[in-house]
Amino acid sequence: MPAPASGELMVCVQAVGVNFPDGLLIRDLYQVKPPRPLVPGSEFCGVIEKVGDAVSDFQPGDVVMGRCGWGAMAEFIVIAQERCHKIPSNLPKVEAASFLFAYATAYHALHDAGRLQPGETLLILGAAGGVGSAAVEVGRALGARVIAAVSSKDKLDFARSRGASDGLVYDPSLQWGEDQKALAARFKEKMPGGSHLVVDPVGGPYSEPALRSLAPGGRHLVVGFTAGIPRVPLNLALLKRSHIIGVDWRMFVQEQATANERNVQSLLRLWQEGSIQPEVTETYPFSEAPSAIARLETRQTLGKIVVNLNYQ
Repeated sequence: MPAPASGELMVCVQAVGVNFPDGLLIRDLYQVKPPRPLVPGSEFCGVIEKVGDAVSDFQPGDVVMGRCGWGAMAEFIVIAQERCHKIPSNLPKVEAASFLFAYATAYHALHDAGRLQPGETLLILGAAGGVGSAAVEVGRALGARVIAAVSSKDKLDFARSRGASDGLVYDPSLQWGEDQKALAARFKEKMPGGSHLVVDPVGGPYSEPALRSLAPGGRHLVVGFTAGIPRVPLNLALLKRSHIIGVDWRMFVQEQATANERNVQSLLRLWQEGSIQPEVTETYPFSEAPSAIARLETRQTLGKIVVNLNYQ
């Protein structure tokens, strides 16, 4: 049984959110290389069992959600207090386990990196996934007109249910070259004036058509690469006078912890007001955690997947 050191909490884990980096970490393909053996699980919700010395804001019995990068798929976890946030008792633990990674990434992308303004047009690639669907909700809550781009009709219906104003279905096997030009044309038909902001957690051949769809001075937010690393002709950025901005929430948290805490509190207020609502579409028991990670990697999922450890 782990014991909390000074400044740490020992948490009984109730639920774990599954995220795309979990599979990358297992295969040692992530930008961070944790030591082995590796316990996956980057975010969780649970109940504090014990607190170490120098812990002032938490006590046993508090319900918290936390971020750990890896290690959450365990019955108990010891974690630094600054990596956790108390949550109101009326918020479901399974939903809270899926909240931090997706919503904090989306809010940081739109609010801090993208400087989204009310009334702007926001194009979101992969708009039915964890970060993508969170960006749909956060974008709508911040006053944007949200256009969802997804790989199936079911995903488009889901994105619309989360608040997208409109959208389109792109080819899940998009090829480089002429297919990209055709997709760029479809984006321009959907947004004749162009998009002011693109949220791109997909990459691969989809990034260039989205970049081409930007309005002059638009911002393209690079969030992830579920479809691989894109190849983008940088003359597009010059011709569009556009900005290509990398979004790394992990580094933002490390370097600007106070700003991240403000973001999380803003998100909790939006959740309690009903402006955003985490959508956990699939849950797995602890014994099937590997299946949950494998399922996410199929790119067929909607919303969030959670591993549920709550046996009570």
